[in-house]
Amino acid sequence: MTTAFTATATVERPAPEVWARLTDWPTAPAWMPGVESVRVDGARLTFRARGRERSGRVEVVEPGRTVVVHSAQGGVTAAYTYTCEPDGDRTRVTLAADCRAGGVWRPFGALLRAAIRRADGGQLAAFKRVVETS
Repeated sequence: MTTAFTATATVERPAPEVWARLTDWPTAPAWMPGVESVRVDGARLTFRARGRERSGRVEVVEPGRTVVVHSAQGGVTAAYTYTCEPDGDRTRVTLAADCRAGGVWRPFGALLRAAIRRADGGQLAAFKRVVETS
């Protein structure tokens, strides 16, 4: 099993607005816990979090529907898949976070997934709050 968590939120805004806010990476620190800034260079995203820089890459984009951000450090890879589903004037957003640990990190896979769940499990609730109140 490599899934760290799956979360869903219904945002009381139309899908085009939700998609635009979800993929406006420089404003993501407003809803990504622990992230201080995000720089964009093409498909590369550089996150400053907890005083350190980490990089990710937008791997898959289905405009208006799905975006996957992938990162790798050492033997650990993570993929965050965000999906938007329109529902009239609201949008159902799902985040599935996947984490794979290899090499010397393999025995720590379950602990890494638990840490990701604790750190990022509230992302969509925060995203919903930010989008609906602005």
